[in-house]
Amino acid sequence: MDHRVYADNAATTKLSSRALDAMMPCLTDIYGNASSIYTEGADARKIADQARADVAQCLNVRNPNEIYFLSGGSEADNWAIKGAAELGLKKGKNHIISTKFEHHAVLHTLEYLEKHGYEVTLLEVHEDGLVRPEEFEAAIKENTGLATIMFANNEIGTIQPIKELAAIAKKHGVIFHTDAVQAVGTVPVDIEDLGVDMLSMSAHKFHGPKGIGGLYVRKGIRLPNLVHGGAQERGMRAGTENTAGMAGMAEALKESCEVMQQRNAKLEKLRDKLIDSLLTINRARINGDRKHRLPGNVNMCFEGIEGESMLLCLDLKGISASSGSACTSGSLDPSHVLLAIGLPHEIAHSSVRLTFSTETTEEDIDYIISVLPPIVEKLREMSPLWERIIADEDKK
Repeated sequence: MDHRVYADNAATTKLSSRALDAMMPCLTDIYGNASSIYTEGADARKIADQARADVAQCLNVRNPNEIYFLSGGSEADNWAIKGAAELGLKKGKNHIISTKFEHHAVLHTLEYLEKHGYEVTLLEVHEDGLVRPEEFEAAIKENTGLATIMFANNEIGTIQPIKELAAIAKKHGVIFHTDAVQAVGTVPVDIEDLGVDMLSMSAHKFHGPKGIGGLYVRKGIRLPNLVHGGAQERGMRAGTENTAGMAGMAEALKESCEVMQQRNAKLEKLRDKLIDSLLTINRARINGDRKHRLPGNVNMCFEGIEGESMLLCLDLKGISASSGSACTSGSLDPSHVLLAIGLPHEIAHSSVRLTFSTETTEEDIDYIISVLPPIVEKLREMSPLWERIIADEDKK
């Protein structure tokens, strides 16, 4: 195949060479247990401590000890939400506010808590995929102890007004957590400026290794222990430290932040070029607000076809894409995110998500533009649903 385009960077990204170089010493020479007191352990501890300091600096966290290293975003979301829910319950606050289009790591955690007596309110996100701050404030009650609202949506890429939402939560004494897995390393994240209490992140979304992520926890919030055992992560998460993962995550984040401004300017240009071109297709629509959106995210629906068929055709042409979250691949149900913004099932089923990285080129975008419209046309020719749509249109 002459041309291969990887356009599913929201699912995972390629490990950067800088991140790999940072990891290699931990996999070869500096292999000691960072919790040991002898020389090999002390050498590993220096790497872990430096990684924590580097991540904190990239996110403008003044105290590196507010950063906890975990296995990834799902673990971070689970710990933040279950832990804060438990803290709230001790104060008689068993109400949690979130949104209808959160990642399943959040939604399924909330479902678990509902089964254990908690009350959950899921906010509307409207057609543009954005939370309204006034609706968030109106949902807060006397027994609200926690709000968890994602920074940027993993499917449609819309960016929420996190700073404004966090300020509202603070005013009402509500702990505020944000799942920033799609945001960290992609757009500027300044925790001091945002005013959030907790923030989840995952290294493999910004060219770091899989199996490592983190949770920022503001000083003063004492979550219950996540894993009992040893004294790692200041006694909060037992288990031998993944020093190689920590080093790779920190280096990847540093690199992402260094190139962010230039990279995002390029990606926004490529994103808008692709959206404008694909919107010329009959009954195509962009999902989510065009302005408040991640720079490398294109999520569109093409009425009358099945999204999975489109993905298979794209793969045969050398393009890797998705119809939504990688965590729900294999599911025949339409995206809960697209349903949350008001799309009917049949239209939600026709979605494709194309997400890009610093390695994406204009040649890649041009190739997608040359390949995707003919695929849509071909699939529509075989679609009884499209025939019905056209017939209904002719009657008008």
